[in-house]
Amino acid sequence: MKRGLITWDQVELAPSVFEKRLAVVHGALEDRQLPALMIYSDVLRSNQARFFTNFMPYWNRSLVVIPRGDRPILLCALSPRVYPWIRSVTMFEDIRPAGKLVPALLQVCAERGWTKLGVLDRPRVPHEVYAPLKKSSVATEDVPLSFVDDAELDMRRRAARLARDVLSRELRNGSGLTDYQFSGLLERAFRRAGAEDLRLLFSTGESAPAPARGEKLAEEFSVAVALEYRGHWVKVTRAWTSEAARKALEDRFIATLRAGIGHTENLAGPYPSEMGPGPIFALQVESATDDARLFYGDTCLRDELGAALL
Repeated sequence: MKRGLITWDQVELAPSVFEKRLAVVHGALEDRQLPALMIYSDVLRSNQARFFTNFMPYWNRSLVVIPRGDRPILLCALSPRVYPWIRSVTMFEDIRPAGKLVPALLQVCAERGWTKLGVLDRPRVPHEVYAPLKKSSVATEDVPLSFVDDAELDMRRRAARLARDVLSRELRNGSGLTDYQFSGLLERAFRRAGAEDLRLLFSTGESAPAPARGEKLAEEFSVAVALEYRGHWVKVTRAWTSEAARKALEDRFIATLRAGIGHTENLAGPYPSEMGPGPIFALQVESATDDARLFYGDTCLRDELGAALL
């Protein structure tokens, strides 16, 4: 669940960042001779719309429409009373009510005389949205547009530092607490530090993968946190154990990162975290001993030079 009111610090992330990203979209549409690009968005799949417009929904499905050479349009079922807030934290000026997304989209197409649309990541648009669009008179073309810029990397680094700092400070306080007591402590710390959303997963140092609900954590445990800061997701995992065991986990993580193997999650995809390749990814390793299940992981960056911590 998102925390309170989301605001936009334009010193931290300038509007010019989004102007440059939208210019890339306009160029791609020009190359393909398409009048506009459609981007699907919901609370679980918000990365793409957020990247181009800074729109981060609390709980709502929406369509982002980016006309070639023009400002983006938002189609959503949110109440008009929140439109001023949306305009204050996004690139949108034109926001239209859309209880039914596809009819609202087709109305825009009719108004502007569009007979064809580009769709970002068309194969993964939900069936209930794409099926009626496919049956309409508006043709669609998949536009596989994906890139990462310096502003994106900088925001992810801020999010990763937040996750690392809070875990480093609070991990020692989990010993002797129940899982829900410790999750409450961690959530309070993360929310106060600026996290908008987070998911926590505990693993014990014993053979069982996780403590039973309400039981105290073992003397050794690890915590994986997937955290959202200003719409940018990262994942960091740390273990509370002996110094020697922690160092062995960290060394294994570094060796795995350099070797380019191991369990990874693509954090730069359309969903907050998903399996698959990607320039921004989470890597997690498990302790090597048979009688323990402890984990260590972090958010990483893959480029032409290999892979390294973000």
